[in-house]
Amino acid sequence: MRTLGRVQRKLAGSIWVNNIPLEHHTPLELASKISIVLTEPIASKNLTVRELIALGRQPYTNWLGTLSPDDASKIKNAIAMVGLEALQYKKCYELSDGQLQKVMIARALAQDTSLILLDEPTTHLDLYHKVHILKLLKSIAHETGKTILFTTHEIDMAIQLCDKMVLLDQKGNTFGTPGELIQQKHFEGLFPPDTIRFDPDTASFKVNK
Repeated sequence: MRTLGRVQRKLAGSIWVNNIPLEHHTPLELASKISIVLTEPIASKNLTVRELIALGRQPYTNWLGTLSPDDASKIKNAIAMVGLEALQYKKCYELSDGQLQKVMIARALAQDTSLILLDEPTTHLDLYHKVHILKLLKSIAHETGKTILFTTHEIDMAIQLCDKMVLLDQKGNTFGTPGELIQQKHFEGLFPPDTIRFDPDTASFKVNK
């Protein structure tokens, strides 16, 4: 994920974006195509929610960082889509982890790229906020037509909420819809069977007691 976002160098292989090798894109060109939400803490939590989201417009502003009416509109739309209107003037240090994650998603939305990458977007969140964030991502993808690609260990939730999945199992790294992967029994070999088994009828994992 970090290599796709050009945050760290690739180990091998090649990545192409719009038929052009990733490394041939300038940082500014790439920032207009791919936005990324990582798990690292933000540089300054002293910013307001609105100010942090506005940073998503940086690839499009002039050298002074002046926001145009179009920039302001995209910021407003991102805030509304993620449901942050009531929090937009709060400082980021006042937010819970779940609220701050929504702010980071809104910043990626304001950046207005066709591809949004998220690395473990539900880390450190309780069950309610895990589900809330993943449902939010699904609704954003369907409403905007953007591609949202995220890594997760929440396999049960991914099966229920993702349109397509790739299983990084060090075997075939199989790709398909959750239904296809269940039919082809790819989930059944993910964990040692004496500890965890996959139940295809409920599309969930069960602990062997």
